[in-house]
Amino acid sequence: MPFTSEQLSYGANAAINFFLKNDPIDQINLNRPLIKWLMEGKKPYVGGLQFVVEQLRYANGSNFQSYFGDSQVTYNRKRTLQQAKYTWGSFHDGFGLNEDELAQNGIVMTDDKSSVPSEAEKVQLTNLLQENSETLKLGFQENFDYMLHRDGTRSTTDIPGLDLLVSTTPTVSQTVGGLDQSIYTWWQNTAITGISTATAGNLTQQMEIAWRDATRFGGFAPDKILVGEAFLDAYRLDAKNTINRTVFMKDDASPTKLDTSVGEGTRTGLYFKNVELTWDPVFTVLDTLDNPTIPWQKRCYFLNTRFLKLRPIQGHWMINRTPPRVYDRYVHYFALTAKAALTTGKRNAHAVISIA
Repeated sequence: MPFTSEQLSYGANAAINFFLKNDPIDQINLNRPLIKWLMEGKKPYVGGLQFVVEQLRYANGSNFQSYFGDSQVTYNRKRTLQQAKYTWGSFHDGFGLNEDELAQNGIVMTDDKSSVPSEAEKVQLTNLLQENSETLKLGFQENFDYMLHRDGTRSTTDIPGLDLLVSTTPTVSQTVGGLDQSIYTWWQNTAITGISTATAGNLTQQMEIAWRDATRFGGFAPDKILVGEAFLDAYRLDAKNTINRTVFMKDDASPTKLDTSVGEGTRTGLYFKNVELTWDPVFTVLDTLDNPTIPWQKRCYFLNTRFLKLRPIQGHWMINRTPPRVYDRYVHYFALTAKAALTTGKRNAHAVISIA
């Protein structure tokens, strides 16, 4: 017996839900570290108007004075808060199955509400939906990840990503979260670009400076280091005599293994200040796609994920959609949608550096 539209929709929803919750071929965790970190630490936001708002304390507003005896003192009114407002965006990915394609896979559609599909048809539908559902998820994450890296200028409906929030030009006149970074100096991340690697030790010295800046203003040391492969190679050469080495002890107390090149996937086995450098393969892809002035492969980001959050709108994260079939096309549609913003509440807790 054939499938009805409702049965097809139910089967597709079940398949998409399965691939959203499971990773039979897990490529995200190995190849896309930025989106992995952000999705693990996402902080839902109750939607309101067009902005996700971060409250910023930019001063203490102190009225501290010394006095003696009956000296007169003064009082002030504190003005210590500012707001960063980030526009949230809506995102979609979807696919369609026309009835000829279904028929080629042994699946017949009908408008008979009492129809019950055979077991063979159910198997055929499952096989067809498996590839479509899996690639729907992976394709959504792939392109969402690109957007989370970029500065948000490729489309008027894109949200700003890492390239704007942790800018390579933080002192130029540019609006980030509704604030002009050239006016509010406390709203600038650290950026050191064009670092020469000709002199041994110069790269690690500049990393020390950027690290101290991010720690000084952030109050906490960065907990993530994201690098391109050119920077990674330069750091390996520059710090080969001072790199933090990790000692691995086996449970059976067998001899210690010392290995400075241990890595797994995007983990490099190389450390700075006891934080492992994570290689982001997407940097190389973005260099090919965008040809930026400062190549992504030459960059290193010190990130404090306490102050860098993916903010999905509550109730609008990775939602299955089954739009109705339009009257003049025998095509059945399936989609994923999401609404979210990427925000930071403390830009000076992050830093970006790059080699020449």
